[in-house]
Amino acid sequence: MMEKGDNLIEYKIGTVDEIPEGSCKIVTISGKSIGVFNVNGEFFALRNTCPHQGAELCKGKIVGIHVCGESIDDIKLVREGEFIRCPWHGWEFDIKTGKSLIDPKKTYVRSYEVSVKPSCDEELQVETFPTRVQADVILVKV
Repeated sequence: MMEKGDNLIEYKIGTVDEIPEGSCKIVTISGKSIGVFNVNGEFFALRNTCPHQGAELCKGKIVGIHVCGESIDDIKLVREGEFIRCPWHGWEFDIKTGKSLIDPKKTYVRSYEVSVKPSCDEELQVETFPTRVQADVILVKV
């Protein structure tokens, strides 16, 4: 946990290796359930509550969206892995923004700022052999 000047606190929730691409890790921070997602190597965090009826949104399926091309037979899957589908009623939200796919101006899920920083980058002496410890950690600002 690290204090920040803007009255928000950064919480260490794990390392980059703990959240493989295309997956989500659910954590509790200050009593809030939050899902942290790895979307193509970038990390995003959403409140784990669907605004429709309160389902655990981040336990839903991570999906893409289908769009029509020039003809009815020209359907393509785009932005694969960038949306979360509510497990109860199928409402879909953009993982990067928290906005609803159907009504992005009015319906959304709270999103949180996420950063990835090195946890340690210093030389240590272990049994007279120089050692370097380095693992990127994920921080969520709440």
